[in-house]
Amino acid sequence: MSRVTIKICGLMTLEDVAAVNRAKPEYAGFVLAKSRRRISREHARLLRMELDSSIQAVGVFVNELPQIVAGYLEEGIIDIAQLHGQEDETYLRHLRLLTGQPLIKAFSIGGLEDLKQAEESSADMVLLDHGSGGTGERFDWELLQNMRRPYLLAGGITPENAAQAAARYHPYGLDVSSGVETDGKKDPEKIMEIIRRTRNAER
Repeated sequence: MSRVTIKICGLMTLEDVAAVNRAKPEYAGFVLAKSRRRISREHARLLRMELDSSIQAVGVFVNELPQIVAGYLEEGIIDIAQLHGQEDETYLRHLRLLTGQPLIKAFSIGGLEDLKQAEESSADMVLLDHGSGGTGERFDWELLQNMRRPYLLAGGITPENAAQAAARYHPYGLDVSSGVETDGKKDPEKIMEIIRRTRNAER
C-alpha cells in the first residue's frame, strides 16, 4: 500500500495545533467560512505561527471573493486554498491570476456525473465529500472505482476505517475532521490513532 497523505481539518485552538504537531499529518485545515469550526483571519495567523513547519496549512473557503482567498495565500497564513462552494472554472481562472498557490476544489458526490465533474476540474487537487462537507457522513465509496484522477477522500473517515479506505480505494489523501473529535472538539488521542493505524497498515 503506497503512502496516503492525511489532513486533519477544522483546527480551532492552540491545543489542536499541538496535537497535530505531535501526530505529524501532511496537512492541517483551518475553516475560514461559515461553520461551527470557523476561525478569524487573526486566529488563523496565530495558529499558523504555532504549526510545525513540516505541515502544510490549508484554508477552507465557501464562495469567498477571490481577492480575499488570494490574500490569505499571499500573506502566508495558508499554503493551499480549499474551495467548498459553487466555485466554477471561471472562478478558478480568476483566482489563478491573483495567486500561483495550489488550489483544492471540493465536490459533493452523489453519482457518476459528480465524479466526471471532479475529474475535469482544473484545480490542482479535487476533494470528494458527502453533501456540503463537514457532515461526518460518507457517500457511496464504491463509486470511487470509477475515479480517474488523484483525489482527497472526505466524509465519515474515522480511526476505525481510515486504513481500510486507503487500502481499498487508493486515494491520494484522507481528509478528517469530525472523525477525530469527541463531543465536538478535536481529540488528541484520536488524531494520533488515525495516523498510527494508517501508517501501520502501509508497512
